[in-house]
Amino acid sequence: MRRISNTFLKQLNRHIDVSCVKSTDTKTDIDSMITYAKKYRFITVFTLPCYTPYVINELRDEEDIQVGGVVGFPSGCDSTESKVFQTKELIALGCKEIDMVMAYSMLQSMNYDYVLQDIRKVVEEANGIPVKVIIEATYLTESELRKACDIAVQAGATFVKSGTGWSGKPTTPEIIKSMKEVVGDRALIKAAGGIRTLDTVIEMADLGCERFGVSVASAISIIKEASEYK
Repeated sequence: MRRISNTFLKQLNRHIDVSCVKSTDTKTDIDSMITYAKKYRFITVFTLPCYTPYVINELRDEEDIQVGGVVGFPSGCDSTESKVFQTKELIALGCKEIDMVMAYSMLQSMNYDYVLQDIRKVVEEANGIPVKVIIEATYLTESELRKACDIAVQAGATFVKSGTGWSGKPTTPEIIKSMKEVVGDRALIKAAGGIRTLDTVIEMADLGCERFGVSVASAISIIKEASEYK
C-alpha cells in the first residue's frame, strides 16, 4: 500500500459521495446526511428520488455540495424510456450528477446492443451532466465485468461505478483493479459497496479509483481516520 500524500488526505472529502439510498432510510436519516454533508463538505449527496426535491432545497445555499440523482435504481431493469424520463426529471429538479444502473440482466443475457443504447440514451439526455454507470460488479463474472466496463465507456459514461450498495457483497480492490484495466483513462472509476475504512480507500485510490460512494456513518469514520493518519 502506498504512502498516501497529505494533499489527498486533506481533500478526501471531495472524493466522497455520501448516500441514503436504502428503501428503509427515513427523513431522519436524510436530515442526518444533510447535517454531516455540510459539516464535512462531501462532494455529492444521493437519495432516492422521492427525497430529491427536499435535499436540493436544504442544500440550495451550499454551492460546493452537489445533489446527485439515481436512475433505474437498484435493479437496472427499468425500460430505457423510463430511465430517460427519470434523468430528465432529476436534472430539471437540480441534480448535478446522475448515477444510473446498467441493465446488467441484459448484459448477462448477452444483449450487448440493448445495454449500450440504454446507457447512451441516458447520457444524451443528461447533455453534459456527468453520468456514472453502475455495473453491479459483485453479480458479474470476470468476463461480464470487463464487458460491462467497456460498454459503459463506449456509451459515454463519465464514471464506471462498481455497485449500488444493495448487493450485500463488498466491492473489493480486485474488482477495482479489473475495472481500471479495462477503463484505463477513458473514464473515471467510482467504488461503492462495503467501503468502510481508510485503508480500503487508500488501496483503491492507488489502483486508480477517483470517487467513493460511502454510507454516512462510514464516511464520517473514514474522514476521522484520515485526520489522524501518520
